[in-house]
Amino acid sequence: MQRDAPNDPDASAELPAIEFDSPGRFSVHNPDTNAPATESRVVISPTTQDRVLQRFSSPEEARAHALALLHQANRSLNLYSPDLEPWLYSNSGIQQACSRFLLAHPRNRLWVLVRDTGRVVREGHQLLTLARRLTSKLHIRKLNPEYPSEDCAFIIVDNRSLLVRPKVDQYAGYALYNDPGKARLRQSQFDQAWDHSLSDPDLRSFLL
Repeated sequence: MQRDAPNDPDASAELPAIEFDSPGRFSVHNPDTNAPATESRVVISPTTQDRVLQRFSSPEEARAHALALLHQANRSLNLYSPDLEPWLYSNSGIQQACSRFLLAHPRNRLWVLVRDTGRVVREGHQLLTLARRLTSKLHIRKLNPEYPSEDCAFIIVDNRSLLVRPKVDQYAGYALYNDPGKARLRQSQFDQAWDHSLSDPDLRSFLL
C-alpha cells in the first residue's frame, strides 16, 4: 500500500469563485473549537463538480464543502480528524447528511478515525448521537499513538472526492470533487491507520 500522503495540488491553479454570505466574523487561524457550530450559508457552485481544486479559508466554506461532499456519497465515507472538530461536524446539517447516507443502502458505512476522543466523550457530539442509533454502520476508532500518522484532517467520499485541511489548527484547506487518483492515495493512508487503530473504552461505554 502507498504509505505517503499525496502532496497538496498546485496552489497556483485558477479557481472558480465561491459565493459566500458570512453570518459573522471568524479568525482564520487557531480555530476556537469551543464556539458553537452554526449552519453554513455558503453556496457551492455547480462548477465544483469537476477536478478543479476548490480552496477555502473560513469555517463557513469548510462546512459548505463538507456538506456538499457528504450529499454526493453513495457507498463509503471516511473521516480522519484530530477530535471530530465540533465547529465542522457537530451540527444538524452534517448529522442529517450522514444519517441520510447511512440509511440509503444496507452496505453504506461511515468510518471515523480520531486522534483524541476525550473531548467528544466529555462534551458530546452530534455524530456520537448518530453512532448510538446506527451502531453497525457508524464506527469510530482511535488512532494508535505508536503508529505513524499525519497531523492533518480529511474526508474521503467513495474513493473519488476529498476535503483536506493540511493544518488542523487552521480552517484553511481544499476540496476535490472528482479526483479518484488523489482520493485513492488518501484512502490507502486511511486504511493503514484503520488497521492499526484502537477501540477506546471510554468511547465504547458512551455508545452503549
